[in-house]
Amino acid sequence: MENETNNRLTEIEIKLSYLEDFMTKIQKITVEHTETIDKLKAENRVLKAKLTELIESQEDEIPNRKPPHY
Repeated sequence: MENETNNRLTEIEIKLSYLEDFMTKIQKITVEHTETIDKLKAENRVLKAKLTELIESQEDEIPNRKPPHY
């Protein structure tokens, strides 16, 4: 009976060890993904600002252009 209990405890400890390792890896990946998302958001803000700037700078030229059907 005692041997069976020890075996079960050993199996539980092994599984717990694997789960702890798995959780550590998932946390690391989550941090990496969060950093990547933050960088992409920052790049998106910069690109949006540049696009807005380009659109605003060309607004004066648009009335002088011929419509596409000419």
